[in-house]
Amino acid sequence: YRSHLWVQTCAELGITPKRTRPYRPQTNGKIERFHRTLADGWAFKKFYTSESARLAALPAWVHWYNHHRPHSGIGRAAPISRLNNVPGHHN
Repeated sequence: YRSHLWVQTCAELGITPKRTRPYRPQTNGKIERFHRTLADGWAFKKFYTSESARLAALPAWVHWYNHHRPHSGIGRAAPISRLNNVPGHHN
């Protein structure tokens, strides 16, 4: 599925979308690794009393992952440290 807005936005930004082959996780290793990190670090890290409780915990986990978790690929820094001109951050 590709929405008209998505195609139009990519064209306006000069982005050429690339797709991976269906049912071939080997061709999309980065997102597959993130899915595992998401499962291990948030979805199944603790017992949730309901799916709505699990979903309610997601924004805090994403904030922690992007703002506080050290990432080995960028010198043990948080991903937010790699961005410039982020609203609310003076860097």
